[in-house]
Amino acid sequence: MRGARFRFDLREASGALGDLGTLLPLMLGTIAVVGLAPMPVVLGFALSYIATAFWYRLPIPVQPMKAVAAVLLTAEVSPESLAASGMMIGAILLILGSTGLIDRIGRLVPQSVLAGLQLGLGITLSLVAFELVATAPVLGIALVLLIAVLLRTRLPAAAIAVAAALLAGRAFDLEPLPLAETTLATPTLVGLPSWEEMQQGVTVFVLPQLALTLTNAIILTALIAGDYFDEAARHVTPRRLSISSGLGNLLLAPFGALPMCHGAGGVAAHHRFGARSGGAPLILGVALLAVALVPDGAGLAVLAAIPAAGLGALLLVASCELAVSKRLFDCKPSCYPVIAATAGATVFFDPFWALVAGTAAEGGRTAAVRALRRSA
Repeated sequence: MRGARFRFDLREASGALGDLGTLLPLMLGTIAVVGLAPMPVVLGFALSYIATAFWYRLPIPVQPMKAVAAVLLTAEVSPESLAASGMMIGAILLILGSTGLIDRIGRLVPQSVLAGLQLGLGITLSLVAFELVATAPVLGIALVLLIAVLLRTRLPAAAIAVAAALLAGRAFDLEPLPLAETTLATPTLVGLPSWEEMQQGVTVFVLPQLALTLTNAIILTALIAGDYFDEAARHVTPRRLSISSGLGNLLLAPFGALPMCHGAGGVAAHHRFGARSGGAPLILGVALLAVALVPDGAGLAVLAAIPAAGLGALLLVASCELAVSKRLFDCKPSCYPVIAATAGATVFFDPFWALVAGTAAEGGRTAAVRALRRSA
């Protein structure tokens, strides 16, 4: 049987909240800054999480595409261009998955490079977490310490931390995540993009996002799921992850949903806070569905009331879980320069250039090892 038997208990519910540090800032940020209609965006994540829960029966996350969200927060983009970008990315991922090309790409990436990508992504997420914690440092540090203690018990660490953050935010009148006055429009088909909007979508969204999606959302996600769940995750392959991401974007982007993908950090976050089955994504998906359907945006206001420092505390713990992998300790000493080069390029540039730098460094390492063996 694929995956694990569904669990619905406090630890599974806590695990469902583990990835909020990634999901909420990007989701609410694009709604507030860009003015996207909240209902299609939240509903898109809800339906994707529910479908993912039944497809994988494991805590596989659904996250906003980070490169797409970053561009949305810094540039003026039309809804038509955004929808076209989501559909184009979805079509490419569906082709790569259905033809099996993504598996071949995954086999070409050396393990040392994957370890470096994992370390670099963990560091990158931790830097984002520090920025969120810095909005209310005392609360953020207190919550990190609280989570560290709770993780040594069987108590639902993420659920308690989120509740504590909400109470602290209300008690000390902390500034919530910003939400502009936006229309609660029901999902409708976005209009057809013009040729200029399609060109903008390719250059601004599609090309920058694909490198991040192929490495973090597909290859690394499959790898880390196998680390955590072993035989239960045999079906969590790059091919399947590519197909599920492709279908989700093709079906939902035309209705105003934010382009979505899976993510290695999300797997680490859900697992770290107690998720062990498809129950966690199903719980989160149903909760987001309720948020989307509550009248007058009341559900969205509850999510926005979680202080940014609380989300940063969750993200910091999850980023450390992602960065410190067993590959760092199991690899040969000769792999350390490769890992360092790949991680550094991930932090200072992006996963595409990290892949290039890591592959070049691995080629140099292999040549050096062979030369030393011949001389010996």
